[in-house]
Amino acid sequence: MKIERFCALLLALAFATIMTGCHPVKPVVKTDTQPPKITPPSPSATLKVTPDTIDKGQPAELSWTTSNATTVTIDGLGTVAASGLKKITPASSTTYHLTAQGDGGSTEANARVTVNIPTDTTTRLTDQQLFEQNIKDIFFSYDNFDIRSDEAQIANANADFLARHPNIKFTIEGHCDERGSEVYNMGLGENRASTVRQALIDHGVSPDRIKIISFGKEKPFCTTAEDESCWQQNRRAHFVFSN
Repeated sequence: MKIERFCALLLALAFATIMTGCHPVKPVVKTDTQPPKITPPSPSATLKVTPDTIDKGQPAELSWTTSNATTVTIDGLGTVAASGLKKITPASSTTYHLTAQGDGGSTEANARVTVNIPTDTTTRLTDQQLFEQNIKDIFFSYDNFDIRSDEAQIANANADFLARHPNIKFTIEGHCDERGSEVYNMGLGENRASTVRQALIDHGVSPDRIKIISFGKEKPFCTTAEDESCWQQNRRAHFVFSN
């Protein structure tokens, strides 16, 4: 009996060993690892103006540096090198704007220059210069000394200017075209000058500032032709500054 039990135990152990050896072996799965993704560096940029405050007409220097950029632009200058400098002479205060672009994105930089503009940029004109810029001659019809309707606006503008500048003194010259006698034209020229003088006085110009003289046909302004296009230029009251 003991021998039978021993043999049965050996048989059971052998069977268990066989069954264990027949179990399938789980395969080992290999995992492929991807290389890490490399992110391009972002661009960097600096921009400055030296000096940052100037007087109008003076130069300044615009300078910039960038890195990791493939394209660099500055407003008003267009595409520029990655780094550089440029002389500038802005007419007014200006903010310069730089954009740097690369594989890693884009970045911006700004720099401002302040331009001091004189408050009084107008050169003061003398009374004579003002007189010559503002006072216009008055023209007359043939054989007439009345102020024409188309010349009335000029006469009024002359009077307004002279009323605003009471220190200016002047002479009104009466002129005629070449037709008629010398004596007749001297009288006609005087009447033309007197008519304009009275028109100015009526608008508030003091009479002690005004002198008149007649040249008749002695000093024509146009001598290139003997026709109406030339004669009409000679029938005038001409103003001369006389301070």
